[in-house]
Amino acid sequence: MKILFVGDVMLGRGVNAILKHNPLDYPWGDTLNIFQNADLRICNLECVISDIGEPQPGKTFHFRTDPKNVEVLKIARFSPISIANNHTLDFGTQALEQMTNTLKKTSINFAGAGENIVEASMPALENGERNYVGMIAFTDNKPWDYFPSENESDWAAGDNTPGIFYVPIDLKDHRTKVLFDNIKKVRDDVKVLIVSAHWGPNWGYEVPKEHIVFAHALIEAGVDIIYGHSAHIFRGIEIYKGKPILYSTGNFVDDYAVDKIERNDESFIFEINTDEKYRLTQIKLYPTVIRNLQAKMAEGLEAQRIALKMQDLCTKLQTKSNLLPEERVLQVSF
Repeated sequence: MKILFVGDVMLGRGVNAILKHNPLDYPWGDTLNIFQNADLRICNLECVISDIGEPQPGKTFHFRTDPKNVEVLKIARFSPISIANNHTLDFGTQALEQMTNTLKKTSINFAGAGENIVEASMPALENGERNYVGMIAFTDNKPWDYFPSENESDWAAGDNTPGIFYVPIDLKDHRTKVLFDNIKKVRDDVKVLIVSAHWGPNWGYEVPKEHIVFAHALIEAGVDIIYGHSAHIFRGIEIYKGKPILYSTGNFVDDYAVDKIERNDESFIFEINTDEKYRLTQIKLYPTVIRNLQAKMAEGLEAQRIALKMQDLCTKLQTKSNLLPEERVLQVSF
């Protein structure tokens, strides 16, 4: 089985505008050929799919895309997706409800937000009744940091209130217990268990130390793949007890200004392969860049440069990798 991951997919603002007069496959550029070869395609949707609601007051950035643009995700066959992030409620709870209803109608599984904490924290399950793959999605991002609030749980789903699955990166916190309890509940029901983590600061190639401790605890609890995002740049991959930790998959599609040093327009398509018994066997990284509000396959020396940067970051985490020159692809070893 091939499971494909990409970083943040932001279809709002400029991307939403360009989709008004371009085909709905526009954001995927020339990447769809690789998508078609995968059994599952997973992303973090860094916007709300809605045309209702008002922008959250005092928040600097608000991302939403028109309801018709759910077809953008469908064209690429993304499912499951993570909606646990700091833009899910940019336009309020009604916009969130509209998005979850739209995703359900189009059969795109999602995790990380919902009408209450039960729905927000439950896993998205793929491959029908046999449930080969399950994904739990959480975020430690606190959108309320950006505007005045008396209560840090403003966006966190509650027993009877909609919101995101908020989990601080603190193994002693009571909200963390919900995450680990859910891992225990679903572990025996799936062949591959993924935890999607929208965590940490936006910048910096070095992995935060608390992420390493938290990620190791997740693996020890039974998680097979940790799919990290939120940072605008990619970070190194660690193999811990035979399981991959993608600390940050960076940005895949957006309209952001590009930092010339940290290069938030560069990332990868992350392909994780399993054998017939669902044992993880190989990771292949295909370098990508964002140009003209769409994902593009990096080519030539540019692809090699991006791959070598990741190779260096992986080496710092004691992860072995080798560059496949003919394909400009980085292969990570278990």
